[in-house]
Amino acid sequence: MSRVVVTDHPFKDTIMEQEVAASHGAEFLEVHAVSEDETISAVQGANVVLVDYAPITRPVLETLAPGAAVIRYGVGYDNIDVAAAKELGITAANVRGYGTATVADHAAALILATTRRLYQQTEALKAGSYPAPWAFGNIKEVGDHSVGLVGVGKIGLALAKRVQAFGCQVLAYDPYANVDEVAAEGIKLTTLEEVFSSDVISLHLPLTKDTEHLIRTETIAQMKPEAVIVNTARGGLVNTVDLAQALREGRLAAAGLDVFENEPLPADSELFSLDNVILTPHMAFYSEGSIYRLQRMAADDAARALEGKPLLGAL
Repeated sequence: MSRVVVTDHPFKDTIMEQEVAASHGAEFLEVHAVSEDETISAVQGANVVLVDYAPITRPVLETLAPGAAVIRYGVGYDNIDVAAAKELGITAANVRGYGTATVADHAAALILATTRRLYQQTEALKAGSYPAPWAFGNIKEVGDHSVGLVGVGKIGLALAKRVQAFGCQVLAYDPYANVDEVAAEGIKLTTLEEVFSSDVISLHLPLTKDTEHLIRTETIAQMKPEAVIVNTARGGLVNTVDLAQALREGRLAAAGLDVFENEPLPADSELFSLDNVILTPHMAFYSEGSIYRLQRMAADDAARALEGKPLLGAL
């Protein structure tokens, strides 16, 4: 009998996954693994593994059935040893495109909230103050900001359309971009240095050894003191300590962060004490529609794996 295992998930239920397993005569197991040992214990002999954040390391992969499939709930897959999976003949896959609009909406919301200083205004009112508008510094019209995208895949393109509607000029750096597609959207493809000179820098790229801590003291030094950083991609792209110091010292105007190096964000993080940062709990991907699509697409690829068909999300 085939075996389907959900190692961990953020959903209300796994009805769709259970239905796929049942319709293919497969055993189904749902756990909430965190450590490598817990994951190994859960997935031994599994034909299909659906995973959120559990570590899918080589020792974990070595316990799977021959020709198994590992499907990540989401786009990022830095918790999966993809190289080891290939060596072992295991198909690793992710789910792409399920939350493009939702993440772009969230990034746009963070841009609006930070450039309009909404957090600082709210806190002032909560504290019993009613300051004059100019007390919050120079606030430009949204359309007067240049927005620099680091990474211009589907989410970056979707965000570009949203901020262009406000009148923003959009620049982008992405060595893997479809040049014609980017140009057709009215986006200027340029160098990373020029993108870092934008009023708003929004991150839309995966976390790799080359992109880890892309935002750090040295790169922040290339930015304007009036610049805003928005991250709805991967937390490790930003050196949290360096960013907090720059925000505190006025070397950056603000930041809007949905993802963090360590999640949940540690209670002693300096970010909590700053009034020029907006923090959200890694939920840019979340909407009723996006969650349905995420589970549906993952479950459909699980069905393909059980049927011996190529996975749509294969890496």
